[in-house]
Amino acid sequence: MEPNKDEKNVRSTGSHSADLVDGRQSPSDGSSEKSGPPISVNWQVFIGSSVGIIGIILWAMINSDNADAVIGTGVTWVARNLGWFYILLVTVVLGFVVWAAFSAVGKVKLGPDHSKPVFGLFSWTAMLFAAGIGIDLMFFSVAEPVTQYLEPPTGAGETTEAAQQALVWTLFHYGIIGWGLYALMGLALGYFAYRHNLPLSIRSALYPIFGKRINGALGSFVDIAALLGAIFGLATSLGIGVAQLNVGLSDLIGLPEGRPAQAGLIAVAVIIATVSAVSGVNRGVRRLSEISVVVAIGLLLFVLVAGSTSFLLDGMVQNMGDFVSRFPGMTLDTFAYDRPETWLSSWTLFFWAWWIAWAPFVGLFLARISRGRTIRQFVLGTLTIPFLFILVWISIFGNSAIDIVRGGDSAFGETAVSSPERAFYSLLEQYPGAPILAAIATFTGLLFYVTSADSGALVMSHFSSRMHDNESDGPAWVRIFWACATGVLTLVMLMIGGITTLQNATIIMGLPFAVVIMFIMLGLFKALQVEKNWAASLRTSLPNALSSRGAGGTTLPWRQRIERSMRFPGAHATERYTTTVVGPALAEVAAELRSQGAEATVGEQVVESSGIHTYHLDVPFEGERPFHYQVYPTEHHTPSYGQGAQKLGKYFRLEVFSADGSNGFDVFGFTKEQLIGNVLDHYERQLEFLHRSEGIESTAVDGDPVIDWSHDFEALDATEPVEMGAEPETNGVSIGSNGSNAEMEHK
Repeated sequence: MEPNKDEKNVRSTGSHSADLVDGRQSPSDGSSEKSGPPISVNWQVFIGSSVGIIGIILWAMINSDNADAVIGTGVTWVARNLGWFYILLVTVVLGFVVWAAFSAVGKVKLGPDHSKPVFGLFSWTAMLFAAGIGIDLMFFSVAEPVTQYLEPPTGAGETTEAAQQALVWTLFHYGIIGWGLYALMGLALGYFAYRHNLPLSIRSALYPIFGKRINGALGSFVDIAALLGAIFGLATSLGIGVAQLNVGLSDLIGLPEGRPAQAGLIAVAVIIATVSAVSGVNRGVRRLSEISVVVAIGLLLFVLVAGSTSFLLDGMVQNMGDFVSRFPGMTLDTFAYDRPETWLSSWTLFFWAWWIAWAPFVGLFLARISRGRTIRQFVLGTLTIPFLFILVWISIFGNSAIDIVRGGDSAFGETAVSSPERAFYSLLEQYPGAPILAAIATFTGLLFYVTSADSGALVMSHFSSRMHDNESDGPAWVRIFWACATGVLTLVMLMIGGITTLQNATIIMGLPFAVVIMFIMLGLFKALQVEKNWAASLRTSLPNALSSRGAGGTTLPWRQRIERSMRFPGAHATERYTTTVVGPALAEVAAELRSQGAEATVGEQVVESSGIHTYHLDVPFEGERPFHYQVYPTEHHTPSYGQGAQKLGKYFRLEVFSADGSNGFDVFGFTKEQLIGNVLDHYERQLEFLHRSEGIESTAVDGDPVIDWSHDFEALDATEPVEMGAEPETNGVSIGSNGSNAEMEHK
């Protein structure tokens, strides 16, 4: 079937705008309008997940005692029978992402081959850095080290060894393993969305395993499992935030501690998320969050300087060494011979389930800010940059807290264990200017809290909608629904049994998505094996391509090569070349392939920004990666030494694109025979790739091929000034009657 020559709704590859709002890229023109079909709700996912959440909420409200008992029994069963699964899974995930970074596929980009990072290194690093800060980090950076020091899982408490191990356990629970889960999810979302043009959704990662079945009930089940786990993970974070903020506001303004005040704080988060959805003030929320990061760093530095600075710096270095030396043995420690059931479910298993539940949220953010990065850059950045900050934060606050307990303040230790939400504020009371510090901490925590609620509703609306491009967000009303549902769920769980109930529910509800993560890892592994074979096919097919050049068939004469290197064609010459050489060349190849039994088609479109035709040749291979060869015009500034097109300050390159993006070379000025030779080089590489992939069930991981690459190549202003004077653009190509002899002429 011939493609429609007037294709319009081609799938874009995303904007390079540097204005990120909650991980979203807004249009470069500043407009909020989205092109393409309207966003629709994925009713299977929305109804399935919302019915499940509403059912749990009603059950907990009607029979809270029964809900508490069932959750308690369930978490005990999971900890006893499936604790090993959680522990093994997160360790394997970490090993997998490290392998991906350092293997041959580490050079593969999260996007087309020609794509460049959306954000510069400094901005990208800063956003990864900020991603490691949240109100839950404030909560656990004091409460956990003190608890682990006083009540360690093994051995005696209140010893030097217990103090060292307390910080290591906190770093272990809050460190690299969790960010390995985030790296896996961000890698899967970014790779399949930006490199293979599939929807920015979790189900896309399962395409290499299940193929188009991900578009049906199977894919909906995956998204429902992710949403159910995610909403409990978010509710746990909000519950922790509510409890801690309630303490801070009680100290500052006398707000009574209890469920009514906590319900009010939850309502504030829901209202802000709602206003953000309907009015577009999410940019302001984001800016406030960035301010809170700076304030949090200031708070950190104050505690370092005002406290025992030398001890804290010594402790930080030792904590780093202890973590590195003990980490390998801790990753697979299931406590098989001396099992602390309550401790294991309250700490390690809870944290692994919590990280798993949060993986879709943070993974989507990481994917959106990392388009154009290589897998190696992405993984190493995700594993190291946030963790380095977490190391500093936990070491300073954790050691400060333990130092107080070891100094004889047992009341502080008892408060941290029995009322962990008060631990952070109790620590700040030990420093001069405590009321100001408490106000700063409360302000910072409040901003982190409302930003988490807003971002969580955004991501859940994204995963329960059908997106027509990867930069869209779900409908506002869906976002409002998820904000309300999360708020009500948080309140109901707090009413049943407080933060402990939320933690237990997260362990249970995270289990289905933990199983999904296994398949995500497998699907990504299969796709990366295809990438590995595709790269190897170039090396294998290169000798054959060079041999054909040596036979004198399609090599470029040296004079033609010099002529091409010195000319910079404008739009008119480029359009003439595409219609008289490129189009006919691809048509002849397609006709010959069809005569040999292949289903070859040629499509053509006009690039709106330049008015130049782009042609593409497609050959499907059933169940395998299709062959796609496209010649696309890209605009560039004319260098000062260039000839021909400086009058307008720009020129065009006709670059060859495969499904993976630009190959990086220009074919303008090739004769038709030379261009056909290049097409055949690519086709032979495709055949070599399929040969190398024998035994792989399927190499088809691509969505619809990208035809319009305009988002990746900015249209230049034709009236911008020229560095040196030159005659008007007349650089052209004279085509013989059969189109086979293209001679460069400067008229």
